[in-house]
Amino acid sequence: MAKLTESIIKIIFDLQRQLLDRIDEATATEAVIFEQFGENEETTPELEQLQKVRERATSSYSRLYTLLLRVYESQPLATSAILKLLETSIEQAEATNAAAQASVQDTKRNWSLS
Repeated sequence: MAKLTESIIKIIFDLQRQLLDRIDEATATEAVIFEQFGENEETTPELEQLQKVRERATSSYSRLYTLLLRVYESQPLATSAILKLLETSIEQAEATNAAAQASVQDTKRNWSLS
């Protein structure tokens, strides 16, 4: 059976949790902006940006989930191609997480929400 090291599994699960946090934070920030300021010419770009943050974080989360499952479904060993894809997806998820966090924080600062 194909297996990954505990450290790789921990990295993936930690990243998934962090991506869920980014999704939650972006959604909550979007709701606060919409409730306090409505949807207008000034808020629309920020609301769209928060939606993009959610979409990118969701995509990264799903990709990690799917690839992790594919590795464990591989018999007798995972192919080097899928392991490389998983490695690349981890790197992309880390970048997505950092960018999402910065984007949400900038939006909160712009609207004096934090």
